[in-house]
Formats: sequence, structure tokens, C-alpha cells
Amino acid sequence: MTNRNSHPPFAAGNWKMHLASGEAARLASEIVKGAADAAGAELVLIPPFTSLDSVRRVVADSSVALGAQNMHWEDKGAFTGEVSPLMVKDAGCRYVVIGHSERRHLFGETDGGVNKKIKAALRTDLTPIFCLGETLEERQSGRTIDRIESQLIAGLEGLDGESVSKIVMAYEPVWAIGTGRTATPAQAQEVHGQLRGALSERYGKQDADCVIILYGGSVKPDNAFSLFREKDIDGFLVGGASLEASSFLRIAKEALRAHKEKP
Repeated sequence: MTNRNSHPPFAAGNWKMHLASGEAARLASEIVKGAADAAGAELVLIPPFTSLDSVRRVVADSSVALGAQNMHWEDKGAFTGEVSPLMVKDAGCRYVVIGHSERRHLFGETDGGVNKKIKAALRTDLTPIFCLGETLEERQSGRTIDRIESQLIAGLEGLDGESVSKIVMAYEPVWAIGTGRTATPAQAQEVHGQLRGALSERYGKQDADCVIILYGGSVKPDNAFSLFREKDIDGFLVGGASLEASSFLRIAKEALRAHKEKP
């Protein structure tokens, strides 16, 4: 197990439903070429399923890892339109995003389904990037922490500390995703600290300190430094800003710069 304090800054680019295979390969190539300028950061590219193979070919033998945006919890079966954990693994992925707010709010994904997917990812030796976050209405009504903790408990149900220590988590306030609004560093740290505390209480400090917790929600080069300086923020799940190599790499470099000033 690697303690988060010794883990390099983590930057994952979620390309969502953008970029056909040729475009994705070109962007991946630019990022691989520029990765030396962000040496020391862990970079992950998460393209659409149809672009996984083209990106895999580009990042092969580089320091850049590959992830998928979603998956089913069954290894095979009559699930038209779905992709299994074994298929994700076969595509060359090390990571898989699970429970992204867009999956929850646009496609009806439930906490129970998220839990099944996390267990399936771990079973297949994939690292889940487990997303959770509150809506604007929940924040305005003072229910942020309650909502986050309920998602945490349901998503990790049935897992022991050793399994939880292998998970990457991403706090993504729904009201900040694709809106241009960003949680302030203090708001993000409050939730990250609460998550870290809840993990420590349920699974013990040693396992909790191995969990990488990312912030996601309109992350840009000009706010990455101030966010990453917060004690419990270990990196970023980047949306729109990851669709340009220069901005994605700048975010990684800002995280590296802030990493030296962590409290």
C-alpha cells in the first residue's frame, strides 16, 4: 500500500463524449510528448470507449495511463450496449470511472449499482475512480456532508479496509461540473477532510491514508494550484480543460508546484 502523502499528484482527464479515434490519438500524442514537463505527476487519459484502442496505442510504453468512463458489473451476458470489466481490462485500461454525476443524474445510476461496479473493478484488478458529490439544492439546504457520507457508505458497502485502500475517490460537486463554477479551496477541503475522516473511522487511519481523493468540478490551470495546496486534495478529475493538451499539462504542473508547499 502507498500512503497518499508519498503519492505523486494525480491528474485524470475525462474526455466524456468528445473526440473520435483520430482526434483522440492526436490529443493523446500531444500529452505524451509534453508529459516530461509534468514529470512526477500521475497522468490518466479517459477517452470514450470507441477511442480507447487508438489512445492505448499512443500511450503504450509511456508514463501516461488509460482509463474508461464506465462499465457494467457483470463479466459477460445479455446486456446490450454495456461493456464488461474484462473488456475494459482487455482494452488496456488501469482505471475506470464509476458513479460519475452525469451517470447518476442523466442515466439513473444508483448507489447500489455503483457498489456492484466498484466490487467488479477490484475483482478484475482495475482501479475504480469512485465519484460522489452533492447537487446545488443539497448544498444550499446544508445537506452536503450527509449526502456525501450516504454515497460513501452505500458505495463501499461490503468492502474491507484493504480493498478500500486501493480505490481512488473523486469529490465532484454537481453544481460545479461544466458550469464554470468551482468550489472554493476551503469548500473542497471541508468535504475532502470529511471523507478522509469517515474513511479513517470506518476502516482505520492506515487504509484511509492510502486512498487518493481527487477534486472534480471546473478545474482549470488558474485554480489548480490553490486547490491542490489544501491538505486532503490529492489531484484532479478534469473535464473540459483536459480536451487541450496545454491546459491539462498546466494543471498537472500547477499540482506539482503546489505539492511542494503542502501543509
